[in-house]
Amino acid sequence: MSRQVEVIRERRKTLRLSVLRTGKVVVRAPIGVSDEVISAFVQKHARWMENRLREHASLTLCDGEKITLAGTEYVIRTGSRAACKDGMLMLPAENRSDALVRLLKRLTRDRMTGFVQEYAQKYGFSYSSVRVSSARGRWGSCSSQKALSFTFRTQFLPDALCRYLAVHELCHTREMNHSKKFWAQVERILPDWRERRKALKSYLWAMNLPF
Repeated sequence: MSRQVEVIRERRKTLRLSVLRTGKVVVRAPIGVSDEVISAFVQKHARWMENRLREHASLTLCDGEKITLAGTEYVIRTGSRAACKDGMLMLPAENRSDALVRLLKRLTRDRMTGFVQEYAQKYGFSYSSVRVSSARGRWGSCSSQKALSFTFRTQFLPDALCRYLAVHELCHTREMNHSKKFWAQVERILPDWRERRKALKSYLWAMNLPF
């Protein structure tokens, strides 16, 4: 196996592949899985890894660079404060990553709150709050107090996938598990949830961005 691949064995049921901005490939695997199985898994996803590395390498936040947020493409330009306007993503000359994260958190709060409110009103869900995190390991979560949380990295996702996340976490306010009953609720609202969930895998690179 390539020395660029780091294997982390832990108590989990499935293999998970991540590509870091440094170029390192990280595979999280169940404790009993063999190196041969892991190698085959990495090879199977070779094209996906190449695409993620290409995306990482291109995201430098320099003027003129293009970045897609919430399904809309923007061109980065220097401005006094971070903002999206007229097809441009304005970022200050210094501390661009920090400014971008603050902007993404504001945008995520507005966007995800809108989706949550829409589905909650339509299907009778109740929740206590919508929060924004910097999580890298999950797109969203639901606490026992029905507080919904979404990482600001959801701003790199198109609307269809964010709608799936909103529905997923709202369904957890009724079923705090992934039982058949839980998935039946999700499917009642989004019959194509499987396709949307699968599509999320192509955006895992957003979890490895250096900010």
